Amino acid sequence: MSTDTTASVSTHILDTSVGRPAEGVAVALAARAGSDAAWVPLGGSATDADGRCKDLPALPEGTTHVRLDFQTESYFLSKQNKQAEAQQDAPANRDSGASGVFFPEVAITFAVVPGEHYHVPLLLNPFGYSVYRGS
Repeated sequence: MSTDTTASVSTHILDTSVGRPAEGVAVALAARAGSDAAWVPLGGSATDADGRCKDLPALPEGTTHVRLDFQTESYFLSKQNKQAEAQQDAPANRDSGASGVFFPEVAITFAVVPGEHYHVPLLLNPFGYSVYRGS
């Protein structure tokens, strides 16, 4: 919850390759007060069955920048294992590096102002992602 002196953040992930929420993705939250300040890890959460993180830590007073780190590698590896036989040479399993995952993590950094809530959805697929400020 945002206050007059703090901002708040929420997120969710939609796997656009299957049109469903991405469950079980670890999300770490960090913040800083000013462009030159060091990042302070605040903790994290994991996406639920609806692809949402409902318990991200509160932002400290004075936060000006936020970083969300989505650990997508384990999600994609789990998904690949389930689909390996059905998609023997699918693009998600080809030309992606040693682990077969092109995006092992996605880091999103954005500016915030006190009193505002920032909902930042991640639209994810094996070879691309998009992010926007939601409502």
